[in-house]
Amino acid sequence: MNELTKRILFAVPAAAFFLYITWLGGWIFTAVILLLALLMQYEMTAICTKAGFKPDRYFPYIIALWILLAPVLPYAFETGVALFLLFAATQVFSSTGDDIRELVSTLFCGIYAPVGLLLFLKIRHLGSPETGFVLTIALLLMVWGNDVFAYFGGRQFGRRPLAPSISPKKTWEGFFSGFIGSLAGLLIAFFLIPIPFPTTLVTALPLIVLVGIFGPIGDLTESKLKRAAGVKDASNILPGHGGFLDRFDALILAAPTFYLYLYLLIQLDYVSL
Repeated sequence: MNELTKRILFAVPAAAFFLYITWLGGWIFTAVILLLALLMQYEMTAICTKAGFKPDRYFPYIIALWILLAPVLPYAFETGVALFLLFAATQVFSSTGDDIRELVSTLFCGIYAPVGLLLFLKIRHLGSPETGFVLTIALLLMVWGNDVFAYFGGRQFGRRPLAPSISPKKTWEGFFSGFIGSLAGLLIAFFLIPIPFPTTLVTALPLIVLVGIFGPIGDLTESKLKRAAGVKDASNILPGHGGFLDRFDALILAAPTFYLYLYLLIQLDYVSL
């Protein structure tokens, strides 16, 4: 069985399950995202450790939980300040000899993926449950569509390397093919899901550009980390797909850009929630 067949056989049921969890929403969806965040923290910490940065063993998880639970956590700001003071104190008295590297890598590991997942959660909670669902599905379909079209577009037409020092197989032709996939994902969400989209198609079109740019940047960010660590995949948890970080790397930066554009439309009264 070749690698592509493995990927498809795992991806189809996994995507269906994730879409079902997204439809359920509520605490079940939040719990799955929290679990996903912790698994991604484990992979991120392992990559940074192999790259020689050695983040703290516990604080990346603590920071991640604080970020994701901040919207519902009593005294979230005060709790964050207390965690910051505790973190600063432990770093001052650290005896590892790599204090600065540990401090910087711990903050990066703790913040990078959780911020993206927090904005993903906030998209799901925008407006009514139905509105949040269709917006979340639109984002997922656009990210997945971008990934699929970039992959096959690159294989078919790829000539010019996009970032050869980071990911030699990625090409500009694949990058631009990804925009077609983002458009396809948006059109599916807009016309085939029987829930009214909260804004017009014309107003939503800039999302194609935002997801088409920042999704691949998220992918390349993880590729840069893996290259520094000398590993091919974040882990081998998912058959044919590596780790959770490998599957959701594009979403980490696509979700914030998607949310910020929606927030702008809401402020301009272009979205009906």
